[in-house]
Amino acid sequence: MEIPDPIKKQVEKKGGLEGIIKLMPEEGELRLQSKIHHSLSDPLRVKILNLLSIQPLCVCLIKEITEVADSKLSYHLSVLKENGMIEGEEQGNWIIYKTTKLGDKFSL
Repeated sequence: MEIPDPIKKQVEKKGGLEGIIKLMPEEGELRLQSKIHHSLSDPLRVKILNLLSIQPLCVCLIKEITEVADSKLSYHLSVLKENGMIEGEEQGNWIIYKTTKLGDKFSL
């Protein structure tokens, strides 16, 4: 395989392919990065994340602010929750959503 000289020299400075591979994050970190990117890949989810970083909210208030249908909101909340960006806490008949430590890193 022929490699352009500038790239070949840069790869050699990093210890060859083995050196580059060693610099890559471990599989667990790659999975975490993938979850984060998936969570942030939709503007509505980013909006929800930012809302919850300002103030924990119930679904009814999130719905009023975002002006989306119940099913759509439920889907986006579940994506954020499954990927560790938010959590919901039952308080009586309500579920109050708030950001997690991970979610705080990617809001506002």
